[in-house]
Amino acid sequence: MTSAPTETRTTAAGELADRYVALWNERDAAVRRRAIAELYTPDAQHLVQPPEEIRRVAAQPGIGLTAILEARGHGEIEARVASAHEHWVGSEGLTFLRRDAAEQLDDVVTFRWEALDGSGERVAGGRQVFVLAADGRIGRDLTFVDA
Repeated sequence: MTSAPTETRTTAAGELADRYVALWNERDAAVRRRAIAELYTPDAQHLVQPPEEIRRVAAQPGIGLTAILEARGHGEIEARVASAHEHWVGSEGLTFLRRDAAEQLDDVVTFRWEALDGSGERVAGGRQVFVLAADGRIGRDLTFVDA
């Protein structure tokens, strides 16, 4: 990637993070679909690592799973976002927010996020890591859920 001044990368990373978080709160499916096309490359990969407790349960004898969730491409990412939105925003009433400044180093962007309930209490959070493609869209989206 072309090296841009630090403040330009910081601003662009923050704008990307804000657009990403807005996607998870968006109620309109058509708007989400357009946002996914703008945010992600067509063959993008979205991986979610759930909290340690869920990973421990999945790894137990008789289950033997890694508990990593994966979606590839716009269609699967759209289904993932729709499912998460329906449950967490629609049913549970949560709102997703960016918690800190987004940082960019070369083609990697990272920031922390949180999910708040209707009273403003934090019920979940995590760290987001993007690996950007040459066109600036997300090629790999890695979510580490910590609560």
